[in-house]
Amino acid sequence: MKIFAADIGGTSIKICVTDENGNIVFFKEVETESKKGGPSIFKKLEDIISEYPEIDAISISTAGQVNSEEGYIIYANDNIPNYTGTRIKDRLETKFNVHVKVENDVNAAALGEKFYGVGKQYGDFLFLTFGTGIGGAIVIDSKLHRGDTGTAGEFGHMNHYPNGIHCGCGKRGCYEQYGSTTALVREAKKVNPNCTNGRQLLEMIQGGDKRLFEVFDTWTNEVAIGIASLIHIFNPPCVILGGGIMEQDMSIKLVSEKVHQHIMDSYSDVKILKSQFGNKAGLYGAISLHKFS
Repeated sequence: MKIFAADIGGTSIKICVTDENGNIVFFKEVETESKKGGPSIFKKLEDIISEYPEIDAISISTAGQVNSEEGYIIYANDNIPNYTGTRIKDRLETKFNVHVKVENDVNAAALGEKFYGVGKQYGDFLFLTFGTGIGGAIVIDSKLHRGDTGTAGEFGHMNHYPNGIHCGCGKRGCYEQYGSTTALVREAKKVNPNCTNGRQLLEMIQGGDKRLFEVFDTWTNEVAIGIASLIHIFNPPCVILGGGIMEQDMSIKLVSEKVHQHIMDSYSDVKILKSQFGNKAGLYGAISLHKFS
């Protein structure tokens, strides 16, 4: 089965095509241009798929809350305007006459790690990704735990600090307002206005900037507090961390140390692991939707 897979994010759309054995034989990345809105993104996706007529199935990993059974966007925030309600599965199946599966991007990334990556040896684990916000997925008995309405795993909106910073969800004090990469860069700019992204921050720290290291150290503690709470609730054997900032060994090391400081001794065997596939985990998860379900 040849599968066309796409991972739609706020910044880029990652695309791959597999051969009959599920091996990726082609990969490319294009700008999402998300501010143009959902209809524009969908048209771009259709145009790209049209370039690959000899495919047997389509898999889509996408930002937003997803009804995976019916393949539509339940809710998407202003990062992708006018995306809520987009019926991806119906429209692509009608246009291309192949079977289509759709999954939330963080759920897809968790599946990518489960079937191809560091989650392979675990039946249960939590997956968190750190970027613009914080996304989460729950794997129990080697399956995604979706919750009552299919949207379980909104870890970024745990109430971290009552009456804290306003969040885009309309609430205050959400975890992602303190533990996301966006939150890290916001605090770093207060110390050094020239620091505009996580990669640059880490380079400056490696260059000896002690003030930025203090910001980073405080941020890893915020991250660890949230993870510790989840460990006490779910008691997983491991927690897998994704997102660009977590591709750095220093990030994983500090977060892991602080998590183990915050959890009870009876949970001390839990492992904090780095995502094997980084920002391609969603693509591998999309492929798995047809290979393992």
